[in-house]
Amino acid sequence: MTATTDGSSGPLKSRAAAASSTTDTPFVSLTGPATSDPPEAARHAAERSVEYLLSIQDAEGWWKGDLETNVTMDAEDLLLRQFLGIQDARTTEAAGRFIRGEQREDGTWATFYGGPAELSTTIEAYVALRLAGDLPDDPHMARAAAWIREHGGIAQSRVFTRIWLALFGWWKWDDLPELPPELIFLPSWFPLNIYDFGCWARQTIVPLTVVSAKRPVRPTPFALDELHTDPARPNPGKPLAPAASWDGFFQRTDKALHLYRKVAPRKLRRAAMNAAARWIIERQENDGCWGGIQPPAVYSIIALHLLGYDLRHPVMRAGLESLDRFTVWREDGARMIEACQSPVWDTCLATIALADAGLPADHPALVKAADWMLGEEIVRPGDWAVRRPQLAPGGWAFEFHNDNYPDIDDTAEVILALRRVKHPDPSQVEGAIVRAGRWTLGMQSKNGAWGAFDADNTSAFPNRLPFCDFGEVIDPPSADVTAHVVEMLAHEGKAHHPRTRRGIDWLLAEQEPNGAWFGRWGVNYVYGTGSVVPALAAAGVPASHPAIRRAVRWLESVQNDDGGWGEDLRSYREEEWVGHGASTASQTAWALLALLAAGERGSKAVERGVTWLAVTQRADGSWDEPHFTGTGFPWDFSINYHLYRQVFPLTALGRYVHGEPFAGRAPARKGG
Repeated sequence: MTATTDGSSGPLKSRAAAASSTTDTPFVSLTGPATSDPPEAARHAAERSVEYLLSIQDAEGWWKGDLETNVTMDAEDLLLRQFLGIQDARTTEAAGRFIRGEQREDGTWATFYGGPAELSTTIEAYVALRLAGDLPDDPHMARAAAWIREHGGIAQSRVFTRIWLALFGWWKWDDLPELPPELIFLPSWFPLNIYDFGCWARQTIVPLTVVSAKRPVRPTPFALDELHTDPARPNPGKPLAPAASWDGFFQRTDKALHLYRKVAPRKLRRAAMNAAARWIIERQENDGCWGGIQPPAVYSIIALHLLGYDLRHPVMRAGLESLDRFTVWREDGARMIEACQSPVWDTCLATIALADAGLPADHPALVKAADWMLGEEIVRPGDWAVRRPQLAPGGWAFEFHNDNYPDIDDTAEVILALRRVKHPDPSQVEGAIVRAGRWTLGMQSKNGAWGAFDADNTSAFPNRLPFCDFGEVIDPPSADVTAHVVEMLAHEGKAHHPRTRRGIDWLLAEQEPNGAWFGRWGVNYVYGTGSVVPALAAAGVPASHPAIRRAVRWLESVQNDDGGWGEDLRSYREEEWVGHGASTASQTAWALLALLAAGERGSKAVERGVTWLAVTQRADGSWDEPHFTGTGFPWDFSINYHLYRQVFPLTALGRYVHGEPFAGRAPARKGG
């Protein structure tokens, strides 16, 4: 992995600064004379971008940018090593260097670039630095501790933070929500069974039921009294919600589960933990990880260790080795942990970008990318089959290894990418696309839309559990995923397929009054709108349709004075941020993709957006983007995909120069 330095923390530009006017600035071509002609400047910028993207393709055919999140990944990695007794000086020093480098002047840590301070993140970072040898009296540590106390101390942190602290006796297990391992025995039709949770939550909860049952406590070299508002009373009691409310009901249920713990039959509990262990081991991927994401891997390793699995056991050894693959070593010696890796996603988006920018369909780079994607096809059932047992498998996951959880978003985009490549074995491509297309159609939810990993994962109960106070724990359909599926189906000649029409109807009904669409997996309404409008256009919805005209007006209304678009993550919580923020390359591209699909190529808004992309392009053909424009959970877990700043601007510039892909020529395809 290559180290990156353009995602470092720093203050968010004010909206006034972000909107500084550059609309009358001529394009400055790095390969020719200055020009004020948008098409010519777009061509120059696209050419440079193509060269850059080709230069960073892996020899095997894939692309992968760093996936940057926040320092809780690094802090929890150190805590895991402390818990298992496998910490080493080099790793600890490098992790401490990275965490220390992300601290802000007020002593806190945020979860995204320029965002507000976050309590749980600051607590975990502080504890990690204590493990790295920093002392409470050090100025940067004293500032952090003071801020933590001012904001309620450890008692106000999220449950996951307090679980980590309980592992070392810094918090009482009795003061945490109960999570019984017997949950594994609930049938799939019963409320709050493990398949009612989204796949990422399911993979985390199952091992945590073992941890909750075992309640381990490891000795530590220091106390954390400085992080309590009152060390003598670290967990002040809170009144229960009214018994007639859902919150009150689940709070009282949790109290009952604490009582059950004392009388739980030992044989039943042992059987439940053994069943959980089998469930975990069955879902370990070939690379040793679980689900291709770091948090479930960490908790699975802890759970199996508590059940007696030695660190030299093949399952444990492979799991620990997999975590090292999430490490990015930077030039300054710092060590950053990726929460996940995105090679399939990055590769299909890069393929689309290069093809739409005019790279020949039989170019060796595209053929090599297609070969790699074809090799990543998943042809065996996963957890999705619990809800769709008769559905034949087919599709792609997000990561290098994640056969249990192919996702609908990646599958749709991979199909769109493969259709752009002239492959020497078209029958192989066709077979993969047919299988994936059938699987995608079969994963449609009852309401006509698509979620990311499961069908009809919409139970209202999981989000109400006292345990679930951080991020999304279910996977309901979203506008952006549904849009990508609709776009794919339209390009597959299925624009009038009944399932496609239901998806279109759902999208039209989901449009916000202001004309935008909510973005689940990207920030936020700019992403949702940038996904939906091209899909509707591909499916034959005319540019004159009221929904598309409303979307165009909204995008024009939120364009920054500098010609770009940006939307801060605070838009998920604060209405004043909706559509507003410092201009970014990826978000500007999303807006342009929507406007171009809506027939606005000659509009002033599009010309200004293209201008912004051209003048902000770096000399090597790339763009700089420290802002986080991706999401794991809206607001709670934010992502900076380092390749977004490259692939989406190139796609937008390519379509501006060459026109919309497949425009007016979506052929009917055989195969379902």
